[in-house]
Amino acid sequence: EAGASVLLLRACLALLASPIYLLSFLGIWEPFCRKVFFPFILDKIGVVHDKKSKKHKQELFRNLPDFRGPSGELRLLEIGTGAGSNFQFYPAGCKVTCTDINPNFQESLAKNMKKNQHLQYERFLVAAGEDLAQVASGSVDAVVCTLVLCSVQSVSGTLREALRVLRPGGAFYFLEHVAAEHSSWRYFWQQVCYPTWKLVFAGCCLTRELWKNLEEAKFSELKIQHISVAMPWMPIEPHIVGYGVK
Repeated sequence: EAGASVLLLRACLALLASPIYLLSFLGIWEPFCRKVFFPFILDKIGVVHDKKSKKHKQELFRNLPDFRGPSGELRLLEIGTGAGSNFQFYPAGCKVTCTDINPNFQESLAKNMKKNQHLQYERFLVAAGEDLAQVASGSVDAVVCTLVLCSVQSVSGTLREALRVLRPGGAFYFLEHVAAEHSSWRYFWQQVCYPTWKLVFAGCCLTRELWKNLEEAKFSELKIQHISVAMPWMPIEPHIVGYGVK
């Protein structure tokens, strides 16, 4: 029964978004989305999300200094840096390597770098989370990934790469939106929105149960907390937050 309603409502939503489906069919939407729409809309949604998740992030990154390397330096790599909204939470002197598959965030990224001069920016790599070949194994103390695992091609591949570049005893930090409880209305709407949402928001998947991927990854210690980040009119309220130690 639910299956039929989901399909019907999906069709209605696709109809509303038909211009985007058409542009996608013509090969115009994806490049436009990557270069213009997604960085723009992420900036707008990001402002709201940053406000709502600020206390969770402060809490999450509080123990970052504990993972400094033997030299006393903290070398941090961020997967999917985007506009750099996490910079404010990193401790002073932290050496940051930024990576993103989409190089079109430059403007807001530069702005955030200027704002956060307590950090040392090492380099910016255009790279997918699943392929950090430009980063040496065991070369960083912390890897950060927020609101990125929803849209990577392979979650397990990305976690494998994160573990590879971490030194033993290093930590992987995450804050991600996830699938809602299966029996809930929220999950019903996530299923309805799924295909159109994925198209409009550059591959973002609404129903990933990312805690399962994290539990399957080879962390020696894993702290996961299920939280709610209220995003008005958006099917991305349920989140997980925490860190895993290599």
